[in-house]
Amino acid sequence: MCRVATLFAACAAVACIMHAEARGLEEHDHSGHEHVTFSRQSVRSGRWSDANTWQPTGVPQAGDRVLISRGTRVEYDVDSRSVIRLVQVVGTLRFARDRDTRLEVGVLKVQSSDHCSESGFACDFEGANAAGEPQLERTGPIPTLEVGTPEQPIPAEFTARIRLHYLDGFDKNDAPALVCCSARLDLHGTPLNRTWVKLDRDVNANDGMVVLSEDVTGWRVGDEVIVTGSKRGNFRSSYRNDEDAVRTEERRIAKIDGRILHLDKPLLYSHYGSGNFRSEVANLSRNVIVESAEPQGVRGHTLYHAYSQGGISYARLAHLGKENVLGRYAVHFHLVGDTMRGSQLLGLAVVDSHNRWVTVHGTEYLIIRDCVGYQSVGHGFFLEDGTEVFNLFDRNLGVQAYRGKRLPKQVLPFDPNDGAAFWWSNGRNTLVRNVACENDRYGYRYDSQKRSNFDSHLPVRMPDGKTEVVDIRELPIHRFSQNESHTEGLYGFAMAGSDGVGPDKRHPHHLNDLKAWHVHYALRLQLPTMLVENVTIDHAAYGIYRPWFENHVYKNLRIAATGAEPFNRGLDDRSQQHGTITVDGLTFSEMGYGGQMPLIQISANNVHGDAESHFRDVKVLGRTRDDRWPLLNLGGGPRLKPSTSKGVPFYIHDYYGKGRHARVVSTRAMDLLRDGNKYRQDPPLTGDESVVAEVTDVEFPKLLDPTDDIGPVTVITAIQRDGGKLIIRGISHDNGKISKVRINGKAAVLRQVTEGLSDWEIVLQTEPTIIVAQSIDDAGNGEITPHEVRLQAKLPAVAVR
Repeated sequence: MCRVATLFAACAAVACIMHAEARGLEEHDHSGHEHVTFSRQSVRSGRWSDANTWQPTGVPQAGDRVLISRGTRVEYDVDSRSVIRLVQVVGTLRFARDRDTRLEVGVLKVQSSDHCSESGFACDFEGANAAGEPQLERTGPIPTLEVGTPEQPIPAEFTARIRLHYLDGFDKNDAPALVCCSARLDLHGTPLNRTWVKLDRDVNANDGMVVLSEDVTGWRVGDEVIVTGSKRGNFRSSYRNDEDAVRTEERRIAKIDGRILHLDKPLLYSHYGSGNFRSEVANLSRNVIVESAEPQGVRGHTLYHAYSQGGISYARLAHLGKENVLGRYAVHFHLVGDTMRGSQLLGLAVVDSHNRWVTVHGTEYLIIRDCVGYQSVGHGFFLEDGTEVFNLFDRNLGVQAYRGKRLPKQVLPFDPNDGAAFWWSNGRNTLVRNVACENDRYGYRYDSQKRSNFDSHLPVRMPDGKTEVVDIRELPIHRFSQNESHTEGLYGFAMAGSDGVGPDKRHPHHLNDLKAWHVHYALRLQLPTMLVENVTIDHAAYGIYRPWFENHVYKNLRIAATGAEPFNRGLDDRSQQHGTITVDGLTFSEMGYGGQMPLIQISANNVHGDAESHFRDVKVLGRTRDDRWPLLNLGGGPRLKPSTSKGVPFYIHDYYGKGRHARVVSTRAMDLLRDGNKYRQDPPLTGDESVVAEVTDVEFPKLLDPTDDIGPVTVITAIQRDGGKLIIRGISHDNGKISKVRINGKAAVLRQVTEGLSDWEIVLQTEPTIIVAQSIDDAGNGEITPHEVRLQAKLPAVAVR
């Protein structure tokens, strides 16, 4: 099956690729690579092990350059230790599903070309630019490398392994590699119903077993697992190679007894498994494996170019990524645009990467789901250039993204690459149900800046399929919900960098249902115009930290055991508030000593003169002394003399009873002290430099008018023939709630996963030529550019993307 884009979608893909071409030429000039001669090529369909499959006759040997010729289908059926220098797939190379297989190779390239270079990046056909990046869709039969399919994965009793070798004469910055150039690459191992789960019982040091919160299938004795940390260790600057800092532990499964995993040796540390904050157990083993042969030497990488097909599920990608080299990542979608709509990364284990786990670059409509990233130099799950939209990151686990260096000629110069599990700069993507743990700098980092060497006005695909140049800082964070961060090196969630530029009041950044625990800075909200709902912070030094207070609306915040600054002033030590905020529902508990440090800090400077702070339904649980932790006071850092003519009044609505409000001001805000109200001290409401007056007739303001006027995103992920019927499955996601999915006008059955995300399925009784999938949300917004797929004339009984 091939995708059939609407006219708008096709134009958007071309525009995106044209925009990226200049970057590609600058970053990757491969025009000097020489074509090589193949020493052996397939002359008929057959087994790899059959000498008659090849010309010259004989099975490929170490050092060969092998061509899978156009029109031939070769079954890879050997478990060989001979290192093949180059394999180019122009026909079909399919790994056997009835035995263990192993391919030791330098460069493995899937492309429709009779020529080939040993470049581990560039495509070698007409229509590619000097960087080797495809500019137009290829015609004719599609070259295929198939290691299982989603419907027929490699069976659990067998293992398929591809090991990438660096060989003399290769460019160390380019090879070894697995590269898909406008072709089909499928890697699919045996599914696991869950790749990671939460603990269901507390684990003590020296315990030799763990109890899982859910039943798991596909987990086996001998599998490698990690149990994530529950408390921050002695973190200095990086978790990399620092045993004192790391609390995540690696073990193997010795025995499985229902939900109980018996481990090969006892755990060294305690791990939370009850209550609201629990560690995770993740399985890192898969039976389809792509790995570097020499992790301590020159590592390999993998890459999809534009107009490719296929996907990866339940595979392990280990010891990949070239440290400090741009574009050489463990898993990389490079300037794909919308040309791979329908592709998924599902259930991957990306382990010990020296350059990211998954990089989405100039690409839309990808599904990254149920993946585990463990140990990466630089950011882990990474969206590279700010044009990426409509991608879904759902229920992924990111553990130990390490501090790296800025990469040479990286697209976004403001990114220090300092170790975030999730990093992105365009808000129009969906991140839900993910967990981050023990990352050097951030669990989650959204960063969108304009610099002297970078213009934030970029060509971005719009919902109608057209490309418009927009300031990406003004695009709101689309959906960011049910995400969790714990035991990070520094930040749980950091949304910052826009220099006060943001979306309008009808389309605020929206964050909801978040957890941050055992982190230093829990939630840094350095963006204007935000709606933040249902946040739980526990055991942090700073709760709400360094906020850009301007049209911020908070609802239902819970801050516990946060010992330094639970609710920070505007921009921390700058103490600047740019606009009004509201907080409706705020509970503090287990706050410890505190002294005169306030629970809520008063901002000293009213930048535009109209800023106010309004709080309602504020609770402080477990307070034992009135002379500690005043509710409102100047902060514990530098207490600035105001540099603006006006101070910032703070209101606690209904503090003294219905309609009787507390107006709290700083004793340094002379304009407010002279406003005619009778101010006094009233501990524990006020502290040593704050006073309060009782006021009435103050409305709790409405700052935002959130409006959902963008339709959902729909992706067909599978089409299967069953007799004369077609079974079609897919995923839809939205910033609201999915209400309907229609396939060729017929309603699909929705399996609501969570708000804003639905799996769906439909059975069509007759087989159409084109399948059109379109979603509608509960606000009535229909999808303007649905996913369209044209069926192949000879669709197999299973399988389709």
